[in-house]
Amino acid sequence: MSATLEIRQARLEELPRLTEIELDAFATLAAALGISDAAQALPHDILRKALEAGLLIVAADGDDHPVGFLAAEEIHDTLYVIELDVSRDWQRKGVGRRLMSHAADMARTRRLSALTLTTDRHVPFNAAFYQSMGFETVDGEATPPFLQAKIDDEVSNGMNPERRVAMVMRLGRPTQG
Repeated sequence: MSATLEIRQARLEELPRLTEIELDAFATLAAALGISDAAQALPHDILRKALEAGLLIVAADGDDHPVGFLAAEEIHDTLYVIELDVSRDWQRKGVGRRLMSHAADMARTRRLSALTLTTDRHVPFNAAFYQSMGFETVDGEATPPFLQAKIDDEVSNGMNPERRVAMVMRLGRPTQG
């Protein structure tokens, strides 16, 4: 299936579809955590801001329908991944990996030093997945202040502080030809 995927910039009219993908993907996380919490999706203004910055990308199937997306923002010389979601029918097919690889390329093109994110420390398709792509966990004083602020905000919104982790993937600069 993944051979027919195209990674491209999202379109404004696709924001409702991205919300559907996020809510669908939450079911996998809820099952892994054994929770029955109601899913909450990113507000469209956050997606719109990422879109306007050229930092909202989708994985589109052969019919050009989004099946996954990544939203990001530039923060302190890094590309911070706000959200990465893949619809359940397309999970475990390399879609998330392709979106992250494209995000790394975007960050290099923008001459940023790293990709950054916060995630769940224990769910295998979160921190372990990112580690397999070259992300490293940062803790304590090694945590950049903006990432610590992201974790603090997540905790203030009800997330378990023992489960949250900040991660960084350092990037090489693009070579000049």
